[in-house]
Amino acid sequence: MTKEEFKILYNDYFDPVRKYLYYRSGDADIATDITQEVFVKLWEKIDKLERSKVKGLLYKMAGDDLISRFRRAKIELEYSNSFQFNLIEESPEDKYNYKELKEKYEKALADLPEKQRVVFLMSRMDGLKYHEIAERLSLSVKAIEKRMNYALKYLKEALNY
Repeated sequence: MTKEEFKILYNDYFDPVRKYLYYRSGDADIATDITQEVFVKLWEKIDKLERSKVKGLLYKMAGDDLISRFRRAKIELEYSNSFQFNLIEESPEDKYNYKELKEKYEKALADLPEKQRVVFLMSRMDGLKYHEIAERLSLSVKAIEKRMNYALKYLKEALNY
């Protein structure tokens, strides 16, 4: 199928597929989004398509995507409903202790030698694994482990743990 044929196909079927999805979902935004996604998927398979089978394929893909979206939404809703939030009132003392600990942590982090601080922050803030840090810094994993060990030991002492 050529690009011109795909344009014709898009112009012929975009609105009917969107309307089909709108009737099934009742949401014009979802219908438009899924229709666009279906045409993108179809575009990715343009070389393998036969013009005679495209119409059925479009409606099949659109229906399947709609069902998948509703299933995902249902799972997300069930997951979010499974949480029970316990609101605990913080006392002024807790707030003060937190503020004090935070200040100690920030000072200790600032006092940490740069090499150890960089490794610590890449691990804790960026969530990188040791081998990823080693790759980015062009160091061995052992060097990263050593720097991280030093950083943790320093922070533990600085925070009195």
